[in-house]
Amino acid sequence: MLETEALDFLAIGESIVDFISTEAVSSLREATTFQRYVGGSPANIAMNLLRLGGSAGLISKLGNDAFGAFIKTRLTRQGLCSDYLVMDSQAHTSLAFVSKGSATPDFIIARDSDYKLTAADIPEEAIKRAKIIHASTWPLSRQPSRAAVYKAFELARQQNKLVSFDPNYSAAIWPDHAEAQQVIKDIYRYVDITKASLDDARRFFGAGRPPETYIGLYHRLGPQIVVLTMGKAGALLSEEGRILGHLPGRSPKVVDVTGAGDAFWAGFLMALLDGHSLETCLLFAREVVEMKLAAIGPLPAAVDRRQIYAALPDPATCIKLWTSSFQ
Repeated sequence: MLETEALDFLAIGESIVDFISTEAVSSLREATTFQRYVGGSPANIAMNLLRLGGSAGLISKLGNDAFGAFIKTRLTRQGLCSDYLVMDSQAHTSLAFVSKGSATPDFIIARDSDYKLTAADIPEEAIKRAKIIHASTWPLSRQPSRAAVYKAFELARQQNKLVSFDPNYSAAIWPDHAEAQQVIKDIYRYVDITKASLDDARRFFGAGRPPETYIGLYHRLGPQIVVLTMGKAGALLSEEGRILGHLPGRSPKVVDVTGAGDAFWAGFLMALLDGHSLETCLLFAREVVEMKLAAIGPLPAAVDRRQIYAALPDPATCIKLWTSSFQ
């Protein structure tokens, strides 16, 4: 890809090898065989966007090893802009072992290359090329990758780019909860859009609160657009502190839930880039998630998003008023 070509989406963060169990299990202790996939939330979102017909790039650090070569080859073949993948001979490519199933997956992470991304690895011209700049809590959880995200978001703000942030906090990745609270709350000053799962919100803010309270807590940190996904209960959409509506959940075929949040991100951002209303973005994201749930890994094949848009119902018929009756 030529450096002068624009990108719809540029993510900063981890690209890892996911070893996903071939059997549906509730715990990794029950798994015996695994299949490898390119993983990491930023890489998954980028690949999903590519399969929706968008353009995407990734700033990430890989080990200069067999697994790093596997990731780079797979991403490049998918059409991802690999100009900013850094191969480090002093690092090992980060790995994850993940259980396949219909519930929140069990996982074990072996981190190395992903958090070694530095501020020096963030070129200003990369930020200039992209319409949306994205990151998650993973690279924020350790230095020097935390500094890399700060640099990218600062450049994005200076250049009036749209900034999206995934608050996928996990104590398994970031054991120091007090530090996580401080850093994540601070990074939100750059953020325009955030999409959290109900589990994300409970882990970060504490359990026992209704969904609309979590929406308000995220808005207070800075983003104009907040989406809260609630599994089978659907999703809430809010803009500038006002809940626009509740999209009820459906019961799609579920083969594997790993990466469902990444598919949602890709669908929502793609529809936003296409100029659709936030309500239509939510409907489109649901369709993309349901396609992903039927397969292991990212979206399995290219998707004609025009056909999906054409088949979407009128948002007014399916996005409901929210009533605080969630248990």
